[in-house]
Amino acid sequence: MSNKEAIQTDQAPAPIGPYSQAVKVGETIYLSGQIPLDPATGELIDGDIDAMSRRIFESLSAVMQTAGGSLANVVKLTIYLIDLNDFAAVNAVMAEYFDAPYPSRATVAIAALPKGSPVEVEAIAHL
Repeated sequence: MSNKEAIQTDQAPAPIGPYSQAVKVGETIYLSGQIPLDPATGELIDGDIDAMSRRIFESLSAVMQTAGGSLANVVKLTIYLIDLNDFAAVNAVMAEYFDAPYPSRATVAIAALPKGSPVEVEAIAHL
């Protein structure tokens, strides 16, 4: 696959494992899951689920800008939540970052996430 390109920006947290922030293949961008890490320190930010969700969408936005697009190019989101009681709060924050037609989406309850994060979001975008 000769047209596979890793996307990397300092405006989003560095990967905490052997993966890229995103991979671009043709006009499709596969964004790795983001948890609410401070890009400067790599540590989980302080705050409630709203603040954490905003940090995640800001990170995804930064990766998309580096890839040559924006969150408007996102066609699919997967949201992982430790507590489904946070579903409405994450929805409200998501509505601040996306306009209709909204991306397709799945929300999955999960037992644990890296660094004790309560939420993680991954995305697929098309330029």
